[in-house]
Amino acid sequence: MYQHRRERLVALIRDKHFGLRKSLADASGWSEARISQILSPTYRDGRAFSEKIARKLEEDLSLAPLYFDYGAGPAPVPATPPASEYLRVQPINEDSPGIVAIRKVRLRLSAGIMGFIADPDPDAAQSFNLDEDWIVRNRYNADELLAIEVTGESMEPRLYRGDLVVVNTGDTRPVDGQVFAINYEGEAVVKRLARDMGKWWLTSDNPDQQRFPRKVCEGGNCLIIGKVVLKKSENI
Repeated sequence: MYQHRRERLVALIRDKHFGLRKSLADASGWSEARISQILSPTYRDGRAFSEKIARKLEEDLSLAPLYFDYGAGPAPVPATPPASEYLRVQPINEDSPGIVAIRKVRLRLSAGIMGFIADPDPDAAQSFNLDEDWIVRNRYNADELLAIEVTGESMEPRLYRGDLVVVNTGDTRPVDGQVFAINYEGEAVVKRLARDMGKWWLTSDNPDQQRFPRKVCEGGNCLIIGKVVLKKSENI
């Protein structure tokens, strides 16, 4: 039942709140941190979304009674997740305790909209296998990590086309000199942020600035998806 409620809440956030936990938090009066806790499969052994919590959240969101319990019951586990389901960090298997696999996804974005949908990437064999202690040590929320593929040559020589990067979607605070995944006019790009002349700029590490000029990052056409915190590369 706990997992079923979490899945119902994820679908509600995706379909009614643009994929934004903040939007649901604002609508309910709950904090984003509390929403993250009840969505976590590990917080309190995955039992945080209790009967009491479910009924209270339904009331605060003006949902029908038992909304989060609707449809619960024995059902076959699908062989693959729905295409629009956000792929979260999951244990690889019971024989690898403490290891999490961050699946590779493709982001579906719209210009001016902060929310996004993470679709399973056809090349699902590529992923990050991380020690859970690393996630805890860096104070990341495992539910907010995802992996995407670098496209283009603008971040060479630090990042190459085909490299995988882990994005912490829980960290959207701009920091001068740090690398972020950005929704730039509806396209997912990986760029380094720079502060200059009182504005934020998207900059490229590629020294060919004629091909990859910096662009101002402001307004709804430039939205931070999350901070890049790790990379996987076969370019040595």
